[in-house]
Amino acid sequence: MRSLFFNLFFLLTTIVYAFVNALLSLLPGRKLMMGSLRRYCKLIVWAMRHIAGIKLSISGHENIPEHGPVIIAAKHQSYGDGHAVFSQFVDLSFVTGDAITKFLFIGRILKKMNAVVIDNCGGEDARKTMAQTSKIVREQGRRILIYPEGHLSQIGTQHRYRKGVYHLYKDFNCPVVPLASNLGQRWNQNDWMKHPGPAKMEFLPPIMPGLDKEAFMAQLESMIETRSIELLDLEILGHLNPEDIGKTRENDSARTKREQRERGQ
Repeated sequence: MRSLFFNLFFLLTTIVYAFVNALLSLLPGRKLMMGSLRRYCKLIVWAMRHIAGIKLSISGHENIPEHGPVIIAAKHQSYGDGHAVFSQFVDLSFVTGDAITKFLFIGRILKKMNAVVIDNCGGEDARKTMAQTSKIVREQGRRILIYPEGHLSQIGTQHRYRKGVYHLYKDFNCPVVPLASNLGQRWNQNDWMKHPGPAKMEFLPPIMPGLDKEAFMAQLESMIETRSIELLDLEILGHLNPEDIGKTRENDSARTKREQRERGQ
């Protein structure tokens, strides 16, 4: 019953705020709309705790530099990830695939947010789009959220880390704060069923500018995956299958896109 009530609340609240933020996106400036989005995310996090029974705690804020642009590179296991992260910041931009723009009003809202919307097929066009939009965000000294795997991952597993996060790190020339999580144990990907219990998200020490691609990608992946596994709750498993821990997955869509890129298509 918790899952049913939470899902109904989530759906209705999302619809209402989609309309509200679409209207706010027509007004000059971004402050009102961004404030509304943050209230929406806080409301969903509240519902996680009080309706779904997901006792989420978020720690490590001392690792986020107070001034200047910062990249938040996060583990992505749940539709709740974004809500949880957005609830922690006054003004946050993010990198997302273009598939999300098919939903009503979302494209207009993303544009107002200065979100970095890229072609899900990746490649050079996606790289150019990311560089152009991220330049605006960097000049504003804002935070930007990116999911380095590019896909929702089954709890305990990971996808291959994509290089877009390195290009953003290089373009911004600013710290990257890894974010580990085990939220997928309670709300896995977009699953209807939610599992009550504790969940944790943790901002890790920043990776400072200056690393080359190989060193940066290796350090980022190691930090996120190692800590995300350490956060797993082995007593209240929820969605976790212990046999999945540490496995690397590649879904059919990701495999097709990778093969296309490798063939130069």
